Amino acid sequence: MTTAANTPFDLIVIGGGVNGAGVARDAAGRGARVLLLEAGDLASGTSSKSTKLVHGGLRYLEYMEFGLVREALGERETLWEIAPHIIRPMRFVLPVNKAMRAHWKLRAGLFLYDHIGGKGTLPDSDAVNLSSHPAGEPLKGNCTRGFEYSDGWVDDARLVVLNALDARQRGAEVRTRCPVTSLERVGDLWNVTAGGERFCAHAVVNAAGPAADDLAKLAGLTPKYGIRRVRGSHIVVRKLFDHDFAYIFQQPDTRICFAIPYEDEFTLIGTTDAEHDGSLDDVQADKEEIRYLCDAVNRYFTHNITPADVVWSYAGVRALVDFGEGRPEAATRGYRLVLSEKEAGAPLLGIYGGKITSYRHVAEEVVDLLAKRLPVLEGKGWTDSEPLPGGDFPRDAQGLLVGELLREYPFLMRSDATRIARAYGLDAINWLGDAGSWADLGRNFGAGLSEAEVRHLREVEWAETAEDVLWRRTKLGLHMDADEQAALAEFMGG
Repeated sequence: MTTAANTPFDLIVIGGGVNGAGVARDAAGRGARVLLLEAGDLASGTSSKSTKLVHGGLRYLEYMEFGLVREALGERETLWEIAPHIIRPMRFVLPVNKAMRAHWKLRAGLFLYDHIGGKGTLPDSDAVNLSSHPAGEPLKGNCTRGFEYSDGWVDDARLVVLNALDARQRGAEVRTRCPVTSLERVGDLWNVTAGGERFCAHAVVNAAGPAADDLAKLAGLTPKYGIRRVRGSHIVVRKLFDHDFAYIFQQPDTRICFAIPYEDEFTLIGTTDAEHDGSLDDVQADKEEIRYLCDAVNRYFTHNITPADVVWSYAGVRALVDFGEGRPEAATRGYRLVLSEKEAGAPLLGIYGGKITSYRHVAEEVVDLLAKRLPVLEGKGWTDSEPLPGGDFPRDAQGLLVGELLREYPFLMRSDATRIARAYGLDAINWLGDAGSWADLGRNFGAGLSEAEVRHLREVEWAETAEDVLWRRTKLGLHMDADEQAALAEFMGG
């Protein structure tokens, strides 16, 4: 057991998912000395296992979550503005199924979705004739009417990493593979043991997501809000259509299912809502969920898929505030913040619930609350206007950035330049440097992954394993064979 420097941190944030990284960034930018602790890799839990959407949540209107949808739609615009490399608009097609929600009900819901968040910049919804619409071609013949509307796509794991990078650039310390094993309040300080070291801080934020209850109990506290653990599973198959529209499909059980263009060659399908009572250490999609997702899209596409067609699946556990709703899909996607009483000593603030789209606003609200107890936190929220690393360019200039990379690095294929621009934005130059050929970037591991990029991910972005690189920092695991993946794992030390 070693002991860290004696000077207390102003704030220790426990949990390296999107909420924790967002809080660390905001607080560091307001002058606090921050330590972010994550038990595994950044975004190794729920924050890399989403449907990859920045959206208001059309279906939440059905559960009367108007405030949640309004906030999320506003954040959709803000996040696109500050991270135009990892976020981009996407047009969704919603076929009308007469056996499910009525045409007029869908039209009314979409009208509300267009306007409840205020004046946005994405195109409004519109009725479409699927007999002549490009998105109608792969659908069964009974799908002739529908709607299209706008939302956004996000590289969820990179969103977390970029927030952590910015936090570090503003003075925060980030520790991964550093699980917290004890958390004790001693007067005006918290003593935290993590990764074999002892730290202390004037305040702690519990951003442990689905493990928030466990962390509160470790501190000897009874959580005010319980966490309902709901598993959302996804499958990836070879692409089922050749256009850029995504689909949102209604299901007989009233749920919805997305089918989204993914990594150029694939279709991402999700999600499920299943109670999760097992371990959080190895969350997997079960056979029933995979079968459910296959059946969900088979109701609409002419080309049927089976579990044998699944090339990758993943599952994450959502941390939903438990208000005792019956069905898991009806549980609120909103959040609650719980700040300990001043009389109890050093503050502990717990984040319960939430969704990726709202993370920035949640972080801002967390730091605003802590500022009342931590004088070191200066000024007001600032993260709505400062770009994330690599994102300091106009949000409609992604194509120009790809073109610039092709001019500066003519050895890149367009697909490589597009992937790199979407992952790193303007910061791609940090590892591309003055390379004049692929050889200048060192060893080629396959699928456009170079030694220079791997070293950057390891030395700058906390990647330690091949899994960190292939399935979180990038999704190149989908494009590399087993031998190529094994070579990368050997290079990274196992």
